[in-house]
Amino acid sequence: MKVLVCGGAGYIGSNMVSLLSGQGHTPVVYDNLSKGHKTAVAQAPLVQGDLADFDGLVQTLKHHQIEAVMHFAAFIEVGESVKAPLRYYQNNLCNTHTLLKAMDTAGVDKFVFSSTAATYGMPAEVPIPESLTKNPINPYGETKWAVERMCHWQAQTGRLKYAALRYFNACGAGKHSTLGEDHRPESHLIPLIIQAAMGKREDIKVFGADYDTPDGTCVRDYIHVEDLCRAHLLALDKLGTESELAYNLGNGTGYSVRQVIDTVREVSGRDFKVTDMPRRPGDPAVLTADPTRARTELGWRTTYVDLKTIVETAWKFHRDHPHGYED
Repeated sequence: MKVLVCGGAGYIGSNMVSLLSGQGHTPVVYDNLSKGHKTAVAQAPLVQGDLADFDGLVQTLKHHQIEAVMHFAAFIEVGESVKAPLRYYQNNLCNTHTLLKAMDTAGVDKFVFSSTAATYGMPAEVPIPESLTKNPINPYGETKWAVERMCHWQAQTGRLKYAALRYFNACGAGKHSTLGEDHRPESHLIPLIIQAAMGKREDIKVFGADYDTPDGTCVRDYIHVEDLCRAHLLALDKLGTESELAYNLGNGTGYSVRQVIDTVREVSGRDFKVTDMPRRPGDPAVLTADPTRARTELGWRTTYVDLKTIVETAWKFHRDHPHGYED
């Protein structure tokens, strides 16, 4: 299948491009390179374009005879979304509307959407099932949920089949640890801790050590990027017979911030300073997925099931790319 990968030069997108190619599909990357890296997708066709460009999207979809679209081009920083909500509504919601309109114009009806566990807000139960009420508490989660609702109503017309995949904490490095996280600035926990281990930051800050968890720090569900991408392939295949899908993508197991810190210390063989800070507003004590539906309906199984294996892939990427990608 010919698949347009929006945001395909970014972290998850580049891993998706690699997996698509390895499975015999033909990925085409569509990216404005504001966050992505050319060297991460050196072997795939790259269209440098913006999701706000309706005519450019239609031309790309038609020229490359695209049959399905995967969307990884959202802004993802929760804190930034609170400070600049209009920026998030423009990129995450308005630009996705433009993409869906372009797909409708070009006659492309299969859409795999990168959603988030942030659609649930402060969950009333954990592990979180897909049926839990969606109550996002920040513009990031709100815009993702709004896109899911937009897809739902478009699917009612019979002109769209979509899968909304709600990620928990994507992490690790794929393609033999050559495709990893290189956000600038970095905000994800595992690469931040690795930067501390490499001496690239003076400490790692722990926001809250008094939660009702075994060691007092927040517990999160970490899912390796390659396992995440495999679920996208399975969902794309299921869109051959289904029109609306929604799945939580997580391991179903939680690890605390201190467990992640200790694991990075073990894998790297290095020590570093840890500084306890006050809690951040809106941080739930525990966020873990109930991935039963994805396992049952997609036959999805994670291959990176323990934190140490995941961290090892991330450490190898950062060790081999101490300054990130070349571009």
